[in-house]
This record gives sequence, C-alpha cells and structure tokens, in this order.
Amino acid sequence: MAEAKKAPAKAPKLADPMEASIEVSTQEMIRRAQKLEIETVFDRAVTMKPCAIGIQGICCKNCAMGPCRLPLPKGGVEGEDTRKGLCGATPNTIAARNFARMIAAGCAAHSDHGRAVAETFLAVARKETTDYTIKDPAKLIQIAPYFGVATTIEKDGETLDRDIDEIALGVAVAANAEFGKVGGTLSYLKRAPQPLQDKWKEQGVEPRAIDREVVEIMHRTHMGVDQDYKNLMKQGTRASLADGWGGAMIGTDLQDVMFGSPSPLQSEANLGVMKEDHVNIIVHGHEPLLSEMIVAACQSQEMIDYAKENGAKGIQLAGICCTANEILQRHGVPPAGNYLQQELAIITGACEAMVVDVQCIFQNLANVAKCFHTKLITTHPIAKMEQENVMHIEFDEHYAMQDAKRIVKLAIENFKNRGADVMIPQHKAKQIAGFGVESIKYHLGGSFRGDYFTLNDNIINGRIRGIAGVVGCNNARTKHNEEHITIIKELIKNDVIVLTTGCSAITAAIHGLLTPEAAAVHCGPGLAEVCETVGIPPVLHLGSCVDNSRILLAATEVVKAGGLGNDICDLPAAGSAPEWMSEKAIAIGQYFVSSGVYTVFGYSLPVDGAPVFRDHLYNGMEELYGGKWDCEPDPIKHAHKMIAHIDKKRKELGIDKARERVLMDMADRQALGMD
Repeated sequence: MAEAKKAPAKAPKLADPMEASIEVSTQEMIRRAQKLEIETVFDRAVTMKPCAIGIQGICCKNCAMGPCRLPLPKGGVEGEDTRKGLCGATPNTIAARNFARMIAAGCAAHSDHGRAVAETFLAVARKETTDYTIKDPAKLIQIAPYFGVATTIEKDGETLDRDIDEIALGVAVAANAEFGKVGGTLSYLKRAPQPLQDKWKEQGVEPRAIDREVVEIMHRTHMGVDQDYKNLMKQGTRASLADGWGGAMIGTDLQDVMFGSPSPLQSEANLGVMKEDHVNIIVHGHEPLLSEMIVAACQSQEMIDYAKENGAKGIQLAGICCTANEILQRHGVPPAGNYLQQELAIITGACEAMVVDVQCIFQNLANVAKCFHTKLITTHPIAKMEQENVMHIEFDEHYAMQDAKRIVKLAIENFKNRGADVMIPQHKAKQIAGFGVESIKYHLGGSFRGDYFTLNDNIINGRIRGIAGVVGCNNARTKHNEEHITIIKELIKNDVIVLTTGCSAITAAIHGLLTPEAAAVHCGPGLAEVCETVGIPPVLHLGSCVDNSRILLAATEVVKAGGLGNDICDLPAAGSAPEWMSEKAIAIGQYFVSSGVYTVFGYSLPVDGAPVFRDHLYNGMEELYGGKWDCEPDPIKHAHKMIAHIDKKRKELGIDKARERVLMDMADRQALGMD
C-alpha cells in the first residue's frame, strides 16, 4: 500500500519590515535576518496573536479551579453583570487582582534594582570594595537629611561639617533599612509637595517597608482574600508609591552618589555606532553596577592594547535598553538600540559579546547568538538562561573590576572568530543626553540663579504650553518607534516640552529629537524660542526607567518655584507610555497617577473586560489623588488628550491667555530674590 504523500510544510509567516518599524536600520536588519533564516521578535509577533481574554484582564489563574475566563459579551454589559468565576469572583475583582499583581512585579523589579545599588553602596561605606567610590559627595549630603542622617556636628560651640565617610555609612544603613524596616513610613515621602503627602495620609496609602507592600499584594490577591476592586487598588497604589518614591528613587540617588550625577553631554545612537574594525561589546539590561566597571575596563590602556594585539583597532562599547541609558548619561557611551533592537545587534555579525544582567532580555538572544560567533554572557544570579551556548560569569561587586576585565578579555579574544558576513547599518544620530533635576536648574538659571522659576515663567507667559513625560518600552504589537515619535513630535509642535526616559529616550535620540537644532525644525514658536535661548533640546533625556523618579522630583521643583499651584496635580503636565509592554510600566504608571499626573498609555490596558474597574482607574483615581489613567492607541489622539488636559490645567490656573513680555530693569531683577 503506497504511503500518503505529506503536504509540503507551509512557509512561516514573516514580518513586513516596512510595517514592523519606522526606523531604517531596523528594517534593514529584519530583511537580513529573514534572508539568513533567523527568527526575530518581529516575525513572532506575526505568527503569535495575543489572547483575546487575557488582553482584557479577565482571565484568572490564581487557583487550580481555573483558569476562569470571563469574556465581555458582544456589545458590552447591559444591566447587572452576572459573570463570575468558579469561586464567584467578579470581572472587577479579577481585573483588579491582575492589575495589582502587575504593580507588585514592577515594584519588585525596580526596587530590587534599588536594593542591589543600596547593598553595593553599603559595601563602599564599609570599605569592603575599592572599585567603587563616592563620586558625588554633594548629592550624598543633599539626600542624607531625608534618611535622618546629620551632615554637621556641634563641637565646642561650632557647627562643623561631618566626616563624609560617617555620612555615607549612615545613609547606606538607612537606605537598606527602607526595604524591610519595622514601623513608620518610607523616608523619601517627605520629598513630595505637602498637599500630596496629606492626600496619601488621608487615603491610608503611605508605603511602609518596600518589600512589605509587594508581599501584601501577593497575599491580598491569593484566592479568597481581598475581593473589593477599590481596596485592591488601594494596596496597588501603596506598592506603586513604594517603587516611585522608594526603591527606584533610592536606586537613582545612590547611583548618582557612586557614579556621578549626570550632566549634559553629546553622543550618538543606533546600530550604526558599532564599528567593523573594533571589538564590539554590547551591555544590555538595567543595573549599572557591572556596566560601570565594563566602561572603565574598556577605557583602560591594558584592554585597548590587548584588543590591538588581537587584530582590532580598539574597543567599541555600546548599550541596549536602560543599561545603555545609564552609561550614556554619565560617560557618553552610545546606545546601539532600544528593546526591540536587541536581537538585531547580534544579527550584524559584528558583536563579539553581549553582556546581560536583569530585565527585558529576550531568551531568544541565545538562539540568535548560535548563528554567529557572539558570546552571550549572563552575569546575575537571578537571571540565567537554559541554553547551552550561554556563558554565566557571576558578577561580584567586591571583585568588580576583576570580573569586568575577564568579560572584556573574552570579547577581545573572540574578535578573531568573527565571520566575513558582517553588516552594520550605516545609520546613527547625534544626541544630547544626561539631564537631571540639578542640571536642568543650572541650564535655566546658571550657577548663581539656578532655579525652576525660568521654566515656570515661560509656562505662565505661554511660550511653553506645558510639560509632558513620555517614557517606556517598545511593544512588538505596535509599529516599532512610531507611537513614540508621532506623540513626541505632536507635543513639541504644540509647545509642550518633553521629558523622556528609558527606551523612549533612545527612540527619540535615534530619530534626531535630542539635539537643540531639533527645536527649530519640529517645535512651535514658543518652545523653539525657549530652546534656542537656553540652548537645550525640546526633548530632555533624563535617564533610564528607574530614573522616572527624576521626573517626579522635577515636577516637585516646579511646584516649589511657584506660580503653578501647590501640588503636582495642579501643574499643566501629563504623562505617556506609548508602546509600554512590561509590568514595570504599570507600576510606574500607577505611581505617577497616585502622584497627581494624568497618565495615558498606548496599545491597550488589561482592564477593558471590567468596565466598572476601568472607570475607577480612568475617573475615580482623580478624585482620590488628582491623577488618573487613560488609554489611547492612536498616537495623534493620544497627544491631543494630553494637550487637552494641559489646557484644562492652564485654565484652572488662570494662565490660559498668553502674557505680554515685560522688559525688566535691574531693580525688577533684584526684586526676584536669590533663593
């Protein structure tokens, strides 16, 4: 009997490069990957569709009686909503539990980053490591009082400066205690405007210990515990604040103390920063503890000479994701790309080593690396990969430089194994990065009059319409970079100055929006005039995703400068995460909402299957904290929702009419004061 002929296998669906991304080098590398038959995230996004029920937030798998799926009826819910899980959980309970668990995971990720930095700083303070030092003692002295650490002492009737090592040890011990202390609330809550602190106290959402808030969410969302969506989100709010005004803020501050506070510098961005005649090392992830040492090792004469001995002209270090932003803002090391470009850096064929730590790292990097000579090296004890071709070199902060040089040497020795088929896209853009709360103050007023008053004055007089924070990831369910760039361009065209972090910042750099020259091309006349006068880009790069705390503190400085209300919720300001994808984004979004910021996400939010809960996020939150959630996938509508909110706040402040310019004489200027 003849065997039946097998039907020929269907060719896999592949992404259309032009539909997948608006960025030219990404399109080129997608084509190259497909030619080499290497699957990337863009192809997987075509073949794997999202779960229609999970995307609405109404699938519960918190016990073994499920998963219970509660699809929203076609046409929505009319009258009483009778949908229930086996235990009787309603769509609102299920969606709120899922949302709160995303906050818990995001808070845990950012705060664990902060913990690692705090623990390393404790080792520095105890003199247990010599590879890290205190590079910004002024920042240490600035933050010490918030932890209850004195910076001066009284001796023989005199007030003397306290020894910097004593201050460092006190701050290190106190910062580490924030993660698990017994009693009290987080120290950094005192940095928020007083009316906001009062709201948190009134609502009972002041975070206690950071870890406690994450654990409590996990307990509350266990089967059969908290079944009130409002009460669940009360704890979600508390945990998110433990991230934004706790773990993340501690991480940012102590990184500044150890590695130096950022100041504006010039660099480049995109895959074109890689060099064919150099050893190319890509660092990818989020914690800068290792990458700081990799920078120092790559810049050492010893490693440069070793690279030349192995046939290379030098070492080209570049970054992906937030590790890229960390080493960019302090050293000018260029980012090779954002989240969705990580596989493409290897597909160039010119990457000797990709060194990863935690968060946002594709497991598929191992499969891509198999096709080339690239060494994929994991470095963190909580982040390993199962594939055999992945090396694990565990990083120990006590032997930081030793570990870094070992990794760099492996990359250098791998240069000779590079194949002949190399394709580095010839696309890169200049950028100015490294802005922070302090450097913005300097740019606005100089050394002696550094203050946010200049910003406030230009908002009041109408040259600057308002402030927008545009942050977050890329998402393969959207066209790579399109939402970020469309929204940012629409905002600055309408005189809204933009603060950006994370992969959104890398995206803005790649598309040429992080230079002062961009203002004349893309901005409305008011913002263009301010940028030209001050010499800043219309889009300010404030760092990595953990550095979103800088945006909170910048908003607080605007409140302190006066004339724009007494709380963050009074400001003509809005937040955006156009292409969000991670649980960290939900935690960040919630701590911005809880701090009084109108926050718009793109793509979708996992709440549409529970209309009552969605209304609580989109409207009820504003009554509690002054900020609220929104979602808009269309980028132009997204930007104009933010602009409409900014205009509403301008009207409430009575500054919706442009103010005439006033020429000031010396007496007028002196009357402004020097505080």
